[in-house]
Amino acid sequence: MDAEPERVLEYLTEVEEAAEDVLTARQQIVDLDTKRNANREALNALKNEMSDTEKVKVCLGNMFIKFPKSKTREMIQKDQEQLDKEINDLRTGLKAKVNRLNEMQGKPQLRGYNLSPLSTEEVRAVNSLLKR
Repeated sequence: MDAEPERVLEYLTEVEEAAEDVLTARQQIVDLDTKRNANREALNALKNEMSDTEKVKVCLGNMFIKFPKSKTREMIQKDQEQLDKEINDLRTGLKAKVNRLNEMQGKPQLRGYNLSPLSTEEVRAVNSLLKR
């Protein structure tokens, strides 16, 4: 009889930890997406202003440094690619974490949650079939 409350407490702790993992992953996605949007704004500002030969001030950490506009654009684009990769990895991991949490709670897995978009080749194939 004494083992029952301990088992319930252990179960609730595991569920709480799984829920924390889901919330942490979601918050990381939001934070990275905010940074990605700021980078997108910076790229648009670089595109709309000045000539390519001018230097722009870039904030790195707590200081501003002048960089050539082309180098700055390259740095931001590399950062964008890295952010996209991290966000996609987190989203993929989030699916597994949500399924694990649902399994622990005795809920069925989410239907259609593991869907992925069609690739460009698949879209072309579908379009060519529809045009016939």
